[in-house]
Amino acid sequence: MIYITGDTHGNFQRIKEFCKEQKTTKDDYLIILGDAGINYFGDQDNKLKEELTKIPITFLCVYGNHEERPENIKTYQEINLFDGIMYQEKNYPNLLFFKDSEIYTILNKKVLVIGGAFSINKDLMIERGYKWFKDEQPSELIKKQTLNNLKENNYQVDYILSHTCPYKYLPYEMFYVGVNQDKVDQSTEKFLDLIEELTDYHKWYCGHFHTDKVVDKINFMFEGYKTLD
Repeated sequence: MIYITGDTHGNFQRIKEFCKEQKTTKDDYLIILGDAGINYFGDQDNKLKEELTKIPITFLCVYGNHEERPENIKTYQEINLFDGIMYQEKNYPNLLFFKDSEIYTILNKKVLVIGGAFSINKDLMIERGYKWFKDEQPSELIKKQTLNNLKENNYQVDYILSHTCPYKYLPYEMFYVGVNQDKVDQSTEKFLDLIEELTDYHKWYCGHFHTDKVVDKINFMFEGYKTLD
């Protein structure tokens, strides 16, 4: 089985309970739609990673905005899986990250992955000494590769996995009160708008906003679970 859920931010208690209920094994997969929270502190993350290797499931993680990109961490290696490139650490083989812009073949379905988002609390995080990652949003190169990959596939995929959502689907009811929206960089959401307009797709799954709801073909995920069918 391939399951999908939203942000975990380093807290996997609900995942452990879910895997126990579903009697999963390492042959099952759980897609986390960004901000898994396992590449935030650097070497201090190893304790959590060791704990996660004991959970009977294989994690497939979209890149979020509150974590380091795996390609920036020297212990990650590129592997070929699902007809695409993924990132994996030798010591933690069940913790894998998708590569932004890749189109994978999963269950004979074409799946586009594009992670990243803007941290609305960026200034506060920097002020208080928390980690902020300068490449949290997809670069121009990633955007170009995404468009090229879509073109090669005639702008047709079955599923799109992202961290944030297309601009036209922003869930304003989930916006934090008191945040000056004029200072929020929504360039990633606007790029995803372009992807949404260009692409013929079946369903889109995203996290980031800590809500579970469906609007048109956009599935916002947080603590709920769905299966990739």
